[in-house]
Amino acid sequence: MAKNTRLARAASSVGAAAGRATRNAKKVAKAAKVAREELEVLTNRFEALARDVKKAGIRLQRALR
Repeated sequence: MAKNTRLARAASSVGAAAGRATRNAKKVAKAAKVAREELEVLTNRFEALARDVKKAGIRLQRALR
């Protein structure tokens, strides 16, 4: 580091701020990944439910004939 104490403190605070920013960015990225996976699961469940409703509608129409 620099010999000047003020420069050393400034560099230390800059490094700490960069570390905090990196840590927060990693947390956000991890949360986004989890949210994306959950959304994919929910989308698959919704599509399956839609198929089931469509099949039930077809069976109901056949039963009413």
